[in-house]
Amino acid sequence: MKLDAALHRFEVHVSRSLKEYFSEMSLLLAQLSDQLSAAWDRQDGGGDLGTNAATKILPLHMLKLAVPLRSDEAPAKACRNVYKLRGEQLQLLMKEIVNIYPSINPPTLTAHQSNRVCNALALLQCVASHPETRSAFLAAHIPLFLYPFLHTVSKTRPFEYLRLTSLGVIGALVKTDEQEVINFLLTTEIIPLCLRIMESGSELSKTVATFILQKILLDDTGLAYICQTYERFSHVAMILGKMVLQLSKEPSARLLKHVVRCYLRLSDNPRAREALRQCLPDQLKDTTFAQVLKDDTTTKRWLAQLVKNLQEGQVTDPRGIPLPPQ
Repeated sequence: MKLDAALHRFEVHVSRSLKEYFSEMSLLLAQLSDQLSAAWDRQDGGGDLGTNAATKILPLHMLKLAVPLRSDEAPAKACRNVYKLRGEQLQLLMKEIVNIYPSINPPTLTAHQSNRVCNALALLQCVASHPETRSAFLAAHIPLFLYPFLHTVSKTRPFEYLRLTSLGVIGALVKTDEQEVINFLLTTEIIPLCLRIMESGSELSKTVATFILQKILLDDTGLAYICQTYERFSHVAMILGKMVLQLSKEPSARLLKHVVRCYLRLSDNPRAREALRQCLPDQLKDTTFAQVLKDDTTTKRWLAQLVKNLQEGQVTDPRGIPLPPQ
């Protein structure tokens, strides 16, 4: 069976056989569906789409239920309308995701396939971001089913669109600043996945991946996790350093802002602060980015605070050479 074959191919991404895992996920999705239905009933007094053939349709048509997903006028309405999705439809969305696994290795994903699965991901992003459905979304371990997409390395537009939309779902989770989100993500491979995209992705994908890392770092548990071992810290510091070097050649104020914030947060950890005194890129100490940041007072303030943090407590000899702390 094609679905079973696709699931088996990616069993490395979960802690048990994906066939068993998918069966468990179906039960959890049913629970998620109940929460969606209850939330919808509480807010709008009920309303059912029914179970006829017209409702068992493709994600593209499901997406229209939540339009305008990206509208500034009615984002709350968009997420509220997703409550109308029932268990069968949620499982259809997950099937849309799993069904393209065979197309990502080897990389044969077409633009049509990419658009189709990204429509499903756009709906899942609403479920992930809403407070009444987020816990069930995590309990179903749905983010793990997006990780195979983040593992892809093809530079073609369908794959870039797929990675970016998948990152958007994770970004919607971390944007909530909920502890349970960080706790969940730290049990997964999201940090190395983000670091790889930060190193080699498109500018937009790099920006979203760096934002995710930033939100993890801003959480005390996340900061402690990354600074717990030299290997974790050095991997993060190495990628951030490469990004600074690249940004000095191809500036992006938006991406630089997130990179600086990551460095500033790392400097809050004593061990990381000591290491950053040795490895902070020179481009963040001189005027390399002065022109890029001339109108960005926030990032300039963060950068100044970063430099100040690294200077405090540092002992120098009469020649101005830093000495190790006593």
